[in-house]
Amino acid sequence: MSDGVRSDGQVHEGQQASEMKGPDERSGDRASRSWGERLVALAFTVAVLAGLALTVVYSVGGQPQLEGLFLAVALGGIGVGAVVWAQRFMPSEEVTEDRIELGSTDEEVEAFTHSFETGEESLERRSLLVKLGLGALGALGLAAVFPIRSLGPRPGRGLKDTGYAEGVRLVTVHGRPVRPDSLVPGTVLTVWPEGHEGDADSPTLLIRTGAGRLQLAQPTVDDIVAYSKLCTHTGCPVGLYQQQEQLLLCPCHQSTFDVLDGAEPIFGPAARPLPQLPIGVDDQGFFVALGEFPQPVGGGFWDRKR
Repeated sequence: MSDGVRSDGQVHEGQQASEMKGPDERSGDRASRSWGERLVALAFTVAVLAGLALTVVYSVGGQPQLEGLFLAVALGGIGVGAVVWAQRFMPSEEVTEDRIELGSTDEEVEAFTHSFETGEESLERRSLLVKLGLGALGALGLAAVFPIRSLGPRPGRGLKDTGYAEGVRLVTVHGRPVRPDSLVPGTVLTVWPEGHEGDADSPTLLIRTGAGRLQLAQPTVDDIVAYSKLCTHTGCPVGLYQQQEQLLLCPCHQSTFDVLDGAEPIFGPAARPLPQLPIGVDDQGFFVALGEFPQPVGGGFWDRKR
């Protein structure tokens, strides 16, 4: 049953007392409700402004003291508005009823209707306050989006590209460029893009196979081919070369790749070939990259097949 209605169909004492109030008392109640509405509206408005200010501070680069201040004001405004709303406009009386009959009498229905209409009239600007409350939460939610900037710049293709590009020389870890005639058949040499020596995503195997000119998907230099040194299973270094079988072996999980067949995996958990780097020589006879690896190097990506 509604507040103010008992099971015997009688109006609650509080309801009767409300009806017995004189004009001056009712006028005082209206003034009190109006003051409460203004206080709730003010609190929510302050929260909206503080949330928008917090958004602006984040968007221009951030300042810890101002961020903390505006966040505290926004949360405080929402809290004050909610508390005042609950105290002044929500029912606070505790009413009990014996469940003897489930049906309501005509008197009970009439009393409930009267109580409901009285409660509806007690908050004259409900729509405005609801909109202000939602606006305060929305402004705070908008500001909450900006801390994502604190995670740093977006990676873009940074997880998929290495230091290789067209014309970049292949050098040793000490920065020395490499010529084709420095490799004898069966030689394996680890190289990097010039200027990125030691980068974790760039180690590359230069292999002189001794098998004559190679016919592979990416350009080679005679019988010399370049593959990423990072296993396509979990990114371990593929450092073992079996010259007689022309195989590369990853020591971590024994993935095995066929050097003469585009480094296709023939054994182990790796499911993709090692990316092949297109290579050539420059005017001075040093190895250079003719572009980037055609696929991301290393272990699997969530969007590797895109």
